[in-house]
Amino acid sequence: MSTHRGVAVLGNGPVGQTTALLLARWGVPVVLLDGRAERDLVGSKAICQQRDVLDVWESVGAGRKIAAEGVTWTTARTFYRDAELFAYSLPDAGRSEFPPFVNISQARTEEILDERIAASPLIDVRWGHRVCGLAQDSGGVTLTCENGQQIRADYVVACAGARGEEIRRALGVRFDGHSFDDRFLICDIRAELPGWAAERRFYFDPEWNPGRQVLIHPCPGSTFRIDWQVPSSYDLAGEERAGALDRRIRAIVGETPYEIVWKSVYRFQSRVADRMRAGRVLLAGDCAHLVSPFGARGLNSGVGDAENAAWKLAYVLNGWAPEELLESYHEERHAAAVENIEVTTATMDFLVPQNEEQHRVRRTVLAGAAADPRLRARVDSGRLAEPFWYVASKLTTSDSARPFAGRPARGAVPAAGPGILAPDVPVSVPGSTRFRELARDGFLVLATEGAPCGELPASLGPVRLLKLADIDETGALAEALAVRPGELWLIRPDAYVAAVLTSWDALEPALHRALGRAAVPLP
Repeated sequence: MSTHRGVAVLGNGPVGQTTALLLARWGVPVVLLDGRAERDLVGSKAICQQRDVLDVWESVGAGRKIAAEGVTWTTARTFYRDAELFAYSLPDAGRSEFPPFVNISQARTEEILDERIAASPLIDVRWGHRVCGLAQDSGGVTLTCENGQQIRADYVVACAGARGEEIRRALGVRFDGHSFDDRFLICDIRAELPGWAAERRFYFDPEWNPGRQVLIHPCPGSTFRIDWQVPSSYDLAGEERAGALDRRIRAIVGETPYEIVWKSVYRFQSRVADRMRAGRVLLAGDCAHLVSPFGARGLNSGVGDAENAAWKLAYVLNGWAPEELLESYHEERHAAAVENIEVTTATMDFLVPQNEEQHRVRRTVLAGAAADPRLRARVDSGRLAEPFWYVASKLTTSDSARPFAGRPARGAVPAAGPGILAPDVPVSVPGSTRFRELARDGFLVLATEGAPCGELPASLGPVRLLKLADIDETGALAEALAVRPGELWLIRPDAYVAAVLTSWDALEPALHRALGRAAVPLP
């Protein structure tokens, strides 16, 4: 047995890679285990990376490179049969340095993250280590691998993907949900399609895929990913032999020469683990939740899991927070998974109606959407990935002056306040150019003009106090937060707002709450 003081991460996919890198950023040693002999760098797989995920990756030195190599798309076009219903551009306030979304193959993302892992002496990567046994006690977790190796770690983050049945079974975790009957055919094709390189295209019921949907995404290198919804009986090999696959592609690209780079057929599921924390083991990514692909909420949500888990494990391992803080990982990220299930289920009910009433609604909405803006707003091809907002978390100190107004309109973000991810705006600080860079080194107290200030509480981990006027020369941050005189903004290590306060005496109770400590009453 090898004893590893730190965290064992199971699964060397993007979520596992991100978890390992973020833990190492906090100084936590990591052993990263994967059952495969080596990385399988084929296919586009998860291609659509959201701006806030790029921001997380930039905290470990990878975000700008992924964004630079990916294809930025800003327009989403939606068609019904052969008619365009509408097109909309993704909103961009012009503050973040990252675009709303970039498309890049999962394989290339993994390569870039591998480069960062190779540069970290705190991450020990071990291929060919498939975990087949897991036992935990009050002092740690013992992992048994099929190759006979046993590894002992303080904590485990299981990022073993959709096929993590053995891990879930060993933990007694249910994975409730269902599989969809229809399947999806994916083809990555290389072709020159002028005008398509900066837009996503979604087709409802086109004549070349009647009764079902087609989604087209641009990717780097003049490559386009095409997803066809196909029946459960679909036979890819038979379609290739008959020449029908070529006809299927020609219906979209016409006579343009093309090359198939990769193809695959899959059936997607909608499931969520009933527990995302089981003692010293946290479940993340597809090992914890599976959603339909419409909205790009799979990998993007998995990165949210990784960041939430990493800072909390680091705080517990460093003695800055009690182990009870880890329970908030389940509470916050399970709520995020449930919301993703809710959003994607609504999409699937529109794409694949389950009863006659849903069929009627779909027909009515699609038939009238081109002319009626009210119906256009009800066309659901997938609400695109967005951060989850921890407004109901036990770690968040609510503020009656800044109430949460509920889930905003598609593509919008809520007003800044407790539980909301802080806006990413430029700041004037040596060594940092963005506000979130400052926030990710510990807890941050931001004091507005006239705010009360005192001595920061000791023994609660890294906490810094900055005056807004000293870092916000342009006023962009004050505007984005809509600050008021006399406020203290408490920002978590994952850049979420933990509290907005008007009393210095209220700061320590809010910090205790944000660290999962026993409730401390406000003065």
